[in-house]
Amino acid sequence: MAFFVRSAQRARTGDDQYGLGMTTSADAHTGSDATIAGDGTVTDRLFAANERYAAEFADPGMDARPVLRVAVVACMDARLDLHKALGLQLGDCHTIRNAGGVVTDDVIRSLTISQRALGTRSVVLIHHTGCGMEAITEEFRHDLELEVGQRPAWAVEAFRDVDQDVRQSMQRVRTSPFLLHTDDVRGFVFDVRTGRLREIDPA
Repeated sequence: MAFFVRSAQRARTGDDQYGLGMTTSADAHTGSDATIAGDGTVTDRLFAANERYAAEFADPGMDARPVLRVAVVACMDARLDLHKALGLQLGDCHTIRNAGGVVTDDVIRSLTISQRALGTRSVVLIHHTGCGMEAITEEFRHDLELEVGQRPAWAVEAFRDVDQDVRQSMQRVRTSPFLLHTDDVRGFVFDVRTGRLREIDPA
């Protein structure tokens, strides 16, 4: 609890170290959490939606291999509708998402399986403007250690320069010894206000 209290104190004093003041899609909601979720929890609402989905579902008979043979690595930010933004259909690609869209060891794990077991060849990396990872530091790990008594084994992977972090992610993919295909690796920054991608020069 103390960890979140410290975060709230930063927000009240104008220290947005953890991006708490950043505008997100959640700001469009008003009222209590219960109002947002309706009757029951948010998970109940999602489960009910799945019941409606399943009632009209027809097996598309698709193979597990992505049709376009591409894997997209992107931030988990809720404002990014990757399929719509990229003109993708169900079955076209693998999507791998995490905080920041950074290429971590686990992303390399997923890409390796994607390429070696499921036939993808191209890698598209997508960061975005207004990312919360630009407002966080490695102190996040320190605060967690103070709170729970254990330091996370993982790095926060925060960054200040989104373009440079895309370049670093491209480099990590291109130099991985585990990946079969590293010749078609491209990186972009998605503008959350315009919906446009801007390609990043790897140099």
